[in-house]
Amino acid sequence: MRAFLRPGYAAVGQLARGLAAVVPAGDHKLLRTLRARRDIARRYAQWGVRDRRPDRPLLWMHAPSVGEGLQARPVLQLMRAEYPRAQIAYTHFSPSAERFAHSLGADFADYLPFDTASDTRMALDALRPSALVFAKLDLWPMLVDQAAARGVRLGMISATLSERSGRRGKLGRALLGDAYAQLDAVGAIDDGDAARLIGLGVREAVIAVTGDTRYDQVWERAEGVDRRAPLLAALANGRPTLVAGSTWPSDEHVLLPAFEQARAAHPTVRAIIAPHEPGEASVQALERWSAKARLRGARLGTDAAASADVVIVDRVGVLGDLYALGDIAYVGGGFHAAGLHSVLEPAAFGIPVLFGPRVVGSRDAELLAARGGGVSIGSSGALADQVGRWLTDPGSRADAGARARGLVADGLGAARATYELVRTLLPA
Repeated sequence: MRAFLRPGYAAVGQLARGLAAVVPAGDHKLLRTLRARRDIARRYAQWGVRDRRPDRPLLWMHAPSVGEGLQARPVLQLMRAEYPRAQIAYTHFSPSAERFAHSLGADFADYLPFDTASDTRMALDALRPSALVFAKLDLWPMLVDQAAARGVRLGMISATLSERSGRRGKLGRALLGDAYAQLDAVGAIDDGDAARLIGLGVREAVIAVTGDTRYDQVWERAEGVDRRAPLLAALANGRPTLVAGSTWPSDEHVLLPAFEQARAAHPTVRAIIAPHEPGEASVQALERWSAKARLRGARLGTDAAASADVVIVDRVGVLGDLYALGDIAYVGGGFHAAGLHSVLEPAAFGIPVLFGPRVVGSRDAELLAARGGGVSIGSSGALADQVGRWLTDPGSRADAGARARGLVADGLGAARATYELVRTLLPA
């Protein structure tokens, strides 16, 4: 980090620490992010004293949210299987990843402390890592500086940098360029990402193209899904099904009228809708729409769901399996500023994928559209027309689904290559 930015960066970190101590209760994401750091020093120190084995190497993997965590998971699974001697610490930044983090079986899982000198020193003292690896792109300059000074080996996996990323600007390079230059091993998704990362400061000698580990992740889940499990078996009634995953209200504004239009021509089609935030407000909004549209709506897991026209998902963690029931998928985020969610999960099941127009920065969506396994749509009418075409022409739908699955198949092997890269950062 350039010297002129350090005072301001440190002040922001101290402000965040201060807010964490006084922030009120509430479910807002920012409030939860701050509150989670209140007792963080004690949690780290307690684990360091009680459970850290200094005779064993420790891999510290950081993934900001669930998306990056899915890229980290296949690597951690291989680490457990092939290098069981290593301890694993896993940190995240977003509250949405808390449940996911504790599902990974890491020896230690918690929030990443704020990037201040004292909090970073505390975390390093407690974990004593042999290697610190960041998933996708986010890294923290104070943490990188202190870890490098202690001889901790630094890496990044499934690294990607879009052409329009603000990190490529003068401020981004001034703030983060020195940190990227200290990385000892970087696995980029493709050649374009590698070139852009070098421009950001990564040393050319340490970068390799290893692919995106999510391809292995979604393939493994699709191959391993148990269609006889009660959740899926209860809904397997042979009706043509549109599975809409991770939808925001902006998606539903387009999706719901399109579904009504599609049903006019195909009365047996049903929808399974999983809101990105499946709280009571989102679920009730979908229930009200179903009733107004004279559709039989029911929540997932209820007896009425088996015969419902609209199955409303009111929980997290099941969407990846529900795509197994789909003939067509719609992935949310393409009408929302937060960006498009993962199109790979449905693609791995061999079903064609629809998504909104905001695909800039979504490499997978662009590849899927170019391959013919997915279509970007910009209106309710266009969505209804494409759903109707695929329902009317099963051959065309099957071809698009095969192209979608083929894209995922072509990306397999990234987990192994990435694990081998990470393994070079740890002792033999």
